[in-house]
Amino acid sequence: MSGKANIGVVGLGVMGSNLARNLAHHGHTVAVYNRSAPATERLIRDHGSEGEFIPSTTIADFVASLEKPRTAILLVKAGEATDATIKLLADEMEEGDIIVDGGNSLFTDTIRREREIRERGLHFVGAGVSGGEVGALEGPSIMPGGTAESYRTLGPILESIAAKVDGVPCVTHIGTDGAGHFVKMVHNGIEYADMQLIAESYDLLRRGAGLEPAEIADIFDEWNRGELNSYLVEITAEVLRQVDAKTGRPFVDVVVDQAGMKGTGTWTVQTALQLGVPVTGISEAVFSRALSSQPAQRAAAGSLRGPDGSLPITDKDAFVEAVRRALYASKIVAYAQGFDEIAFGAEEYGWDIDLAAVARIWRGGCIIRAIFLNRITDAYSGRTKPVSMLLDDYFTKAIDGAQDAWRRVVANATLVGIPVPAFSSSLAYYDGLRAERLPASLIQAQRDYFGAHTYQRIDMAGTFHTLWSGDRTEIEA
Repeated sequence: MSGKANIGVVGLGVMGSNLARNLAHHGHTVAVYNRSAPATERLIRDHGSEGEFIPSTTIADFVASLEKPRTAILLVKAGEATDATIKLLADEMEEGDIIVDGGNSLFTDTIRREREIRERGLHFVGAGVSGGEVGALEGPSIMPGGTAESYRTLGPILESIAAKVDGVPCVTHIGTDGAGHFVKMVHNGIEYADMQLIAESYDLLRRGAGLEPAEIADIFDEWNRGELNSYLVEITAEVLRQVDAKTGRPFVDVVVDQAGMKGTGTWTVQTALQLGVPVTGISEAVFSRALSSQPAQRAAAGSLRGPDGSLPITDKDAFVEAVRRALYASKIVAYAQGFDEIAFGAEEYGWDIDLAAVARIWRGGCIIRAIFLNRITDAYSGRTKPVSMLLDDYFTKAIDGAQDAWRRVVANATLVGIPVPAFSSSLAYYDGLRAERLPASLIQAQRDYFGAHTYQRIDMAGTFHTLWSGDRTEIEA
């Protein structure tokens, strides 16, 4: 080594500190800087023995401590703080140096920043990092964008610290400019849907079947041994088994039922609307969190009439299995919709995104890691890619085997008043996708009536308009 660092980390909160430690554990000399010096001092004091760190108290010293081409990873608050830190770094860096934003930035901000930084002769990489604080330390899933040239320098470093599945690092070059942050955004949207589906399954088992959290924990443990094997199912069992030390009650019962969100799920839905791609399972998950966080409305609505939520269950094991199948089918739809959004986004923004590679790097390190990502990798690895993941033979058969139970669960939940918005919207999407003809023909006729928006016919080419306020003859538009 030259006595300088081959990689630097700016922003030493929990994520930044853990990522810096991960880099040091894998033999990298790591330059570290935080706007507030005590955070840097704490990292060196508590973890300085874990590897080679070069601390700095100014951005200028931090940049000077890096080998060329200088590579710095930012883990600071998205928005203005990120812009300000990028400017400070860029002012000190030279042509060919690399700035990496490892936070949850909006991908359109990343596109803008990459263009601005490129004009200064520098490389800018928006890199999605998933796995939380444990993943940052032990091996995350990483989704970097940016130029191919920057990845030649950055790639080996990221591959050394990423999670490994079957010896394969959970990182790949996603595409240019904002592609990495776009894919990370959709990852988080799928995460919202996955969590909502699990919560609806819990609600059905708790309110519908009258099971206690510890019993449901055992059920999730069992599910985690099969095709539902995933990180989120695994931790759900742990959460449901937890007992509150203060009250002796199940921990889940003392947590306020208002779910927070930081924006990536909302961005996923907003972007899907702009692209015209339906992500109904994800959107219902976002709206369910929004509804949960309206305590005044929910309190006032306590007088609204409806069923009491109890299901007349004669065979508990059969009901549990039906919920498992409904969860699996709905989960498949959520992932299919997410991969559709990535495909549509790639086309819109000119990215060459390998969907099989995305599924492959999500198999480890990230929050939505699950065994069936191997099947998604297979689905998109063939010479002919399915126009929808649902049309891959494996997933078509999987839903065929689950849909009777899926329909019964949604119908019964509706009859007794248990809300299952993600289950039901996923089923409606599936039925809409397979419908030979949709009522959209009526909607388009209505649009032509009140707005002269025109329509096409099934029996001839061209675009037409009916003179609704006149003699109602049809003219070619």
